[in-house]
Amino acid sequence: MGDIRGTNDWAVALTGCDAVVHLAARVHVMNDTEQDPLERYRAINTEATLNLARQAARAEVKRFVFISTIKVNGEGRATPYRETDTAAPEDAYAISKWEAEQGLQQIAAETGLEVVILRPPLVYGPGVKANFLRLLRTVERGWPLPLGAIRNRRSLLYLGNFVDAIRLCVEHPAAAGQTFLLDDGEAVSTPDLVRAVAHAMERPARLLWVPVSVLEFMGTLLGKRTAVSRLTGSLWVDSSLIRSRLSWTPPYSMEAGLAATVAAAK
Repeated sequence: MGDIRGTNDWAVALTGCDAVVHLAARVHVMNDTEQDPLERYRAINTEATLNLARQAARAEVKRFVFISTIKVNGEGRATPYRETDTAAPEDAYAISKWEAEQGLQQIAAETGLEVVILRPPLVYGPGVKANFLRLLRTVERGWPLPLGAIRNRRSLLYLGNFVDAIRLCVEHPAAAGQTFLLDDGEAVSTPDLVRAVAHAMERPARLLWVPVSVLEFMGTLLGKRTAVSRLTGSLWVDSSLIRSRLSWTPPYSMEAGLAATVAAAK
């Protein structure tokens, strides 16, 4: 519909619905010109979400699946994130998602609406954009990347696996009231991801060994410290809860997901 303001009336759209899957959001905005970015994120990601959920409950919708973000857990650390961790959102986007999660839990308690919260990491697949697409183009052109010395672990989620998990969370009785972290089931280092992309493209992986300290220094010098931290730091998840509780197994390997992503990007 293109508009998810917190004042929208969803009565007609919700009529006869058994479940709502809510993915729409204001995501990361580069060079944001908003005077108060947090309030703008809250208007879309928090208030509009809760407005939809309240109306869903009134329309007797049974289940509400909310797509949140792993950034609610934090921006990364050396050990894997789990659902039981204390929330540690840092930026406006993650804060607005966390506040939406809290509001949804309250609505669930008041109305009986079955809320399921999913926190995905970076999602890739056909049509991927932003940094992942830039990585694809860089590898495709054979440009060298100074990432060979990085030793980190990062979780990714292929779109096909994401869709399968959403479907299961709509249908499975044991998903009600749960928060799940998702991933492909294998955390990879940044250089291993480059190698995997290069393999899918049948291109050589051109990795230069540059100390992480040098990358961080250059990132600070160029005002790109956050971007460098995403390349060098770890952000991985333990998705064992959804696997054990819902017997979920990602239907696609990372290799298959990257192959499909690369094929669609040609």
